[in-house]
Amino acid sequence: MILSMKNKLFLLGFIAGLFFMLAHWGCKPDPKQEAIARPDAKDTIQSVYVPDSMPPRYLYQYLVKKPVTVRNYFAFMEQLVSLYDSLLPYQLTEHLLVQANPWIIDTLAGTDYYIQKERGLFVFDQQSLDVFKTGDTLNIPSATLANELIKKQQTTVLDLNIPAYSLRVVQGSDTVFECKVRVGRNERKYLAMAGRVVDLRTATGKGKIIRINNNPRYVNPADNRPYQQTTRDDGRRTLLPRIPWLEPELDGHRYGHMIHPTTNPATLGRAYSNGCVGVSEADAWRLYYYAPLGTSVVFRYELEIVNSEGDTIQLKDIYNWRYLKNNPSTNRMAAQLSPFGEDQCCYTCEPF
Repeated sequence: MILSMKNKLFLLGFIAGLFFMLAHWGCKPDPKQEAIARPDAKDTIQSVYVPDSMPPRYLYQYLVKKPVTVRNYFAFMEQLVSLYDSLLPYQLTEHLLVQANPWIIDTLAGTDYYIQKERGLFVFDQQSLDVFKTGDTLNIPSATLANELIKKQQTTVLDLNIPAYSLRVVQGSDTVFECKVRVGRNERKYLAMAGRVVDLRTATGKGKIIRINNNPRYVNPADNRPYQQTTRDDGRRTLLPRIPWLEPELDGHRYGHMIHPTTNPATLGRAYSNGCVGVSEADAWRLYYYAPLGTSVVFRYELEIVNSEGDTIQLKDIYNWRYLKNNPSTNRMAAQLSPFGEDQCCYTCEPF
């Protein structure tokens, strides 16, 4: 059969269209992935506001083109760090980038459920809140600024005094941040996660941050069941926030006593948890950016302290430490081993 020129053109067009559809059929983007604002080098502009006579504090600025929510924040930051790392004379990290843009920490801290409530807002899903808005700019630090920030990181210590319910961030001889915490209860309890009765008191010792989990799985250690929602101090139910958890190693042991946010800040200032160190959601964000991997940690139990007025005061002996010190054979704390094993940690300290 001989086709006319018109039919030939139609057939060729049909075949071309079919090939186009087939070529793009398997490349359809995931709708969830489309929602993530992906960093692009085209959104980089040179910093121009630094005086020529001074070492530059920033080398580039990144212009945010699409909103970035808490849910997508870590994926966005990972891609942004990767984008600039090859352009810089040092290794860029998320912590360095955010420390060079401290307003990011304030924004993240502002996603705290109770801060939002003070603003008259009820937030069921904190992960849906924006961290970056269209038009925001992020400064990319120069080697000069990065070295300053790294030196501060190297002198940083997280200092917890258990009976004071206080966690300080110390850099050199200066306390740069302090927050109220809750600690483990003075009791023993069967935890299904551990498979035995464990001592719930928060352990003491010196060490460092060995693991950070920026997407924790919430599990009730009492029955080893996961959960996705929480009851707030005001009685309302919400989804759980996505805020990093810090795992310290103390004297070579992993006790599973994480530093993490609590959704019930009314319990701060008390021995209330299953061993973890609980802080407010806002404070958890600030601690996270003070404490990259390797940050030094001290968990101590000191009953005599000097307050801000210079007075020496005695704290309540919440773990009966004086008795235990005078009776070494009964001091379980000194011999305590990780109740969760070397690679399994308590991902919640809510006392169900």
